[in-house]
Amino acid sequence: MAALVRNDSRIILHLVILPTLTGHLLTNHIQDYDCFYASVFEVERPELRSLPLAVQQKQIVVTCNYEARRRGLHKLQLIKDAKRICPDVVIVLGEDLTKFRDASKELYVLVRSFVWGGRVEKLGFDELFLDATEMIDYNTAVLNQNDLANSYFHLDRNDPTAGFSYDATRFQGSTFPAAEAASITEKEPSSLEMRLLVASHLQGHIRSKLEHEIGFTATGGISTSKMLAKLVGNVHKPNGQTTLLPPYTATANNTSNVFHFLDDHEIRKIPGIGSRIAQKLKSHITGQESVDEKITVKGVRQFPGMGPPLLDRILGGPGSVKGIGMRMWSILHGIDNSEVLEGRDVPTQISIEDSYGRLDTLESVRRELVVLSRSLIRRVRTDLLDMSDDNVPQGRWRAHPRTVRLSTRPRPPSDLGGGRTYSSNRISRSAPLPPFIFNLEENIDALAERLVRESVFSMFRKLHPEKTGWNLSLLNVAVTNMVETAGDQKQNSGRDIGKMFRQQETVLKDWTVQEPESSAEQLPGSPEIQSQSDDGWDDDEPLGNVDCPICGVSMPYFAQLAHQIYHSEQ
Repeated sequence: MAALVRNDSRIILHLVILPTLTGHLLTNHIQDYDCFYASVFEVERPELRSLPLAVQQKQIVVTCNYEARRRGLHKLQLIKDAKRICPDVVIVLGEDLTKFRDASKELYVLVRSFVWGGRVEKLGFDELFLDATEMIDYNTAVLNQNDLANSYFHLDRNDPTAGFSYDATRFQGSTFPAAEAASITEKEPSSLEMRLLVASHLQGHIRSKLEHEIGFTATGGISTSKMLAKLVGNVHKPNGQTTLLPPYTATANNTSNVFHFLDDHEIRKIPGIGSRIAQKLKSHITGQESVDEKITVKGVRQFPGMGPPLLDRILGGPGSVKGIGMRMWSILHGIDNSEVLEGRDVPTQISIEDSYGRLDTLESVRRELVVLSRSLIRRVRTDLLDMSDDNVPQGRWRAHPRTVRLSTRPRPPSDLGGGRTYSSNRISRSAPLPPFIFNLEENIDALAERLVRESVFSMFRKLHPEKTGWNLSLLNVAVTNMVETAGDQKQNSGRDIGKMFRQQETVLKDWTVQEPESSAEQLPGSPEIQSQSDDGWDDDEPLGNVDCPICGVSMPYFAQLAHQIYHSEQ
C-alpha cells in the first residue's frame, strides 16, 4: 500500500467573500449560505445593508442578505413566499451577472496583488485560494526573536516600507482547537505553528484591505492544504478567520488536530466527496441502498477493513477515476497535496446561459438567442480587451475565440402521472465564430442580431430540425477555442508581429520604393487571395462539429477516426 504523505511545507489561505455585517450574528443553520450577489448590491448601495434584501432570478430568491435570513428568508424560495414572510423585503433583479463578474474580478486582482508570484486560484465568483508559502517563509526568517510583539510583515522584499506591523506572539483571529492568545516566544521561527501564526496576520491584513478599499468582508481559513483551509474557514462564519493548529500528525504524546477537526464532519461536507461517492459509502457501511443516516469521516475511516483496496471496490467501476481508492483514503486522513492553480488572464471559454419555464416556439428561441448573444458579446469585450495601452483607445484583443457553441437542454416529456423527470442532459453544436464579432465600431445589439441570423440560429435548426414538438429548459451560447494574441508582455507566447511590422515600416519609410496606387487594385476576374487574417483565423482549417453518416451523432473533427473505429467494432 502506498504511504500517505502530507505536504506541510505549504501555507494555504482560503477566502470566501461576504457582505459587510450590520450587527446581527447568525445561527448555525444559515451560516453556509452564499450571499455574494447580495453583497455586491450592498456595496453599490450601502443603505441596503440594514434592510432585508433578496436577489431575484425568474421567480426565485437566488440569495439574500443576513438581515433577510434573520427574518426567515432563504435562497431558492419563491418570490411570492418571500413577500408573504417578510412584507418589507427589498427585491433586486440579479439575472444580469455583469456586475457580479466585475466585482469578482476586482476582488481577485486586489488579492493577487498581495501574493508573491500571483499564486491565487479563483473558484466561482466569491472563493479564493492563496499559496502564501514564499511570503511566510521569508517573513518568519526575518523575525526578531527578542521582540516578537513588535514585528513587521514585509509585503515586498525589495521595499522595506511596504508592509504592516503586527504582534507575532499571538494568532490573529480564532484557532482550532480554540486556544487562549498565549505567548509562543519559545517556538522556533521555522516551526509550523509559527508559520501559521504569521500567515494569520497576512490573512487579517488582506481581509482588512478588502473591507476598507472595496467594501467586502470575507471569511478565511489558514492551513497547509486547500481542503483543510477551506473547511477550517467555516468554523467562524461570517466575517471571521480560523487557523488549524498543529500537530497535524499523531504521535505517541499527541493526537492529530487534523483528525480531531475532520472526524465529526459528515462525509458529504468534505471537498472532493460528492453526493454519488457519499451515497456509495453510506450504502456500503449501512448495508442499505438509500439512507439518510449521518455518516462521519471517522465512521468511514474506522470501518472494519476500510482502506484503498476496499474503497476501490466500493467506488470503482466504469467512468471512475483511476486510483480513486487511494485518493479517497487520503482525503479521509486530511491529506490534499493539490496545487493552488494560478488564475488565467484569458479564460478558456466565455459562456452565457439561461433557464426557462417553457420555450417551445422558433420566434421565442430566436428572441432569447439574441438576448444571450448580446450578453456574450459584451462579456467578450470585457474579458478579452486589453485597455492598458493609451495609444490604442479602443483596446487590443488579448485573445480571439475561434469557435461558437450552442447548447440546449430539452425538457423530458410528462410521465403518466403528469409530472416530469429532471434531465441534465444537454445537446450541443459548434461552428467557426464569425470574425465580425471583433468589430468594435459596430453596435453590440446589431452584432448580436447578426450573429444569431448568420450562425447561431442555423445551429439551433440542426439541433432541432422539427419546427414544433420540443420544449427547452435551457439555452447556452459560448465562445471557445481561445487563441491568445501575441504581445510584448512576458506572459505572452510571442511578440506582437503586427506591431513589429509597423515599427519596421516607420524605420524604413524613407528607403521604401512606393508602387503606383493602381497596381494594388485586383484585376477583374482574378481570384481573391485567401490568407490568415490578423486575428489568427485560418479559413482553411476545419472548425466546429461534423455529423456521423452512420448514427448521426455530432462530434469534433478530430474525433472522426476514433468514431469510425467504434462503428467498425460493433
